[in-house]
Parts: sequence; structure tokens; C-alpha cells
Amino acid sequence: MCGRFTLTADWGLVREWFFIEMAEQMERIAPRYNVGPGQDVLAVIAHEGKRRAGWLRWGLKPSWTGADGKAPAPLMNARAESLASRPTFKTLLARRRCLVPADGFYEWKKAADGKKQPMRVVLTDRPLFSFAALYDTYMAEDGTRHHSCVIVTTEPNRTMSAIHDRMPAILRREDEPLWLDRSVSAPDRLLPLLRPYDDAAMRAYPVSAAVGNVRWDAPACIEEVAPPEPPPTLGTLL
Repeated sequence: MCGRFTLTADWGLVREWFFIEMAEQMERIAPRYNVGPGQDVLAVIAHEGKRRAGWLRWGLKPSWTGADGKAPAPLMNARAESLASRPTFKTLLARRRCLVPADGFYEWKKAADGKKQPMRVVLTDRPLFSFAALYDTYMAEDGTRHHSCVIVTTEPNRTMSAIHDRMPAILRREDEPLWLDRSVSAPDRLLPLLRPYDDAAMRAYPVSAAVGNVRWDAPACIEEVAPPEPPPTLGTLL
């Protein structure tokens, strides 16, 4: 799954890296060290042949959500394997795909003693990357439009399999144009893009347990900490 991520790069680098030509409300851009569900996230879509950046609420409320906002709980993740078969995602896969820029994400690794250690995962081959995501819009009773998104997950690579049984679908840079291309809708062209990212270009390191509090959003979130000491074995106790 993907439940938290970071985007600490400055807006100038983000705009250049993702070839963004149109942007709205970018005065809200600031380094973010602990992005969580229910928050607004930066997203990139294709719009009239140009890349456009804007804000989407992380937690999908599909267009068929009632005007009063009543619907199942917002969806933060969608499994790549079921995008083409689940009604909620099938149309979005064909028509409403976007990129969610990031420079790291968090996952919690369960230790032998049952405790969970938060790990930050980064790529070693580039400073920024994008999650494959889907978006939709529903109309509220007062006529306002609410835009939201869901991040796609896939099977883990070797690095992630030691931490969790899922990982976000990170797009290779050369695959981002195809994911955004609105003229492409065939699942057999899109789903192969959602394979696990190259294990050799990924690094995971332990961070403070305080990352578990989504209200904590500070540079210390991404600082590496010493890994927890393993529990003593019988031999060390004798």
C-alpha cells in the first residue's frame, strides 16, 4: 500500500522535472515531509496537449458520489491488478489518469517482536518520481466541484517485500507520457506500466516513529535514525 509520502523539492525543480506548462495556486507549494490521506496533493494531468498541475484530495470520491457527499469511505489506494475489472476504476483508467509527484514514501516494517519501524523509501537514480494515480470529480449539493485521487499500488520488488506486501506503482520516467496520454485507453497498453520499480535503484532507511503522527510535518521526518536493536537471543541471556 501507500499511506504516506514526501515531496520536499522546491517548486522550480518540480515544474522543470515534470515539464509542467500550466499551474494553479502554486503559492501553496512548500516542502512536505509527511503527506497523508485526506490532504491535498500536487497532481499532474495532460490538458490540451500540455501538462497541467493542480491540487487533488488524496482519497477518491468517485463522480457517482451523492450530492451530499455520501459514498463509501474515500479510497486512498487501488490495486493495479483490478483496475481494468472494477467498475469504480475501469472508466478512470481509460480517461482520468494523473501523476502524483514525490521524492520518497513511508512504509512500516514489522519486526520480530511485533513492533513496527517506519521506513522511508527513496530512489537512487533520480531526485523526483511519480506515482501512477487516477482521479475523479463529484458535484456537491452547493454546486462546488470536488476533485480527488487514488494512488495505484502493485506487487513489491525485493526491497519492498522485506517491508510490506505491496508498493506504490512508480512510473519510469519514459513511461509518464504514455500514462498521461488521453488518446490511449487500452488496458493492455497501460497496465504493463504498473510493474514493480527496479529494486537496484531503490533504498529504504529507518526514520523516527513520530512519522506515524500525520500532523508532524518537519525536516526531521526524513532524517535517518539508528535501526532498533534486535531482541536478545537465548544465547546472549545465558
